Amino acid sequence: MKIGIVSDVHCNEPGLRQAFEILGGVDELICLGDSIYEYRFSNEVVRLLRHRGVHTILGNHEEGFMGPQGSRARRAEWIDPSLLERPGRLELTFGGKKLLVVHSTPWEPRGTYVYPHSSLLARFGEADADFVLYGHTHHQLTRRIGKVLVINPGSAGEARDGSNGRQLSCAVLDTVTEEVTITDFS
Repeated sequence: MKIGIVSDVHCNEPGLRQAFEILGGVDELICLGDSIYEYRFSNEVVRLLRHRGVHTILGNHEEGFMGPQGSRARRAEWIDPSLLERPGRLELTFGGKKLLVVHSTPWEPRGTYVYPHSSLLARFGEADADFVLYGHTHHQLTRRIGKVLVINPGSAGEARDGSNGRQLSCAVLDTVTEEVTITDFS
């Protein structure tokens, strides 16, 4: 089974559409949160995720928008906050393989930025899953930690990863072969 993965779209509808073109005919799509950007909301991005049937979780930007500090931003008449009704994490099973889908970390408190060089990355190996998918850092990563394959697709909306020339990116996970393909685009 092939899983298309995007993260940190941050209201970038053209970036999301381009990622979907690159991902092509995958079997499932997953978004690792931050479909919006701080207190800017994009009905178009959120509707597109919903229309495509993407398994989507909340990121820190959605949590801020839906929290007390986002009350003023949510008052705009054109915003459809019902589009943000989604979980903070998902546990999915495809073809007998367990996927843990989080925005930042599998442990509490959430919100830590775990970059590819961080010693905290070892904690992802504690997860009861075959794969842990996470975003938040906008930095690409594919690394096996114990029995867990940890994947960060980078960002499909706001490029921050110097290791790929600050390009947007998305990923495909083949759950059978456990091969991960990360594609850069601009």
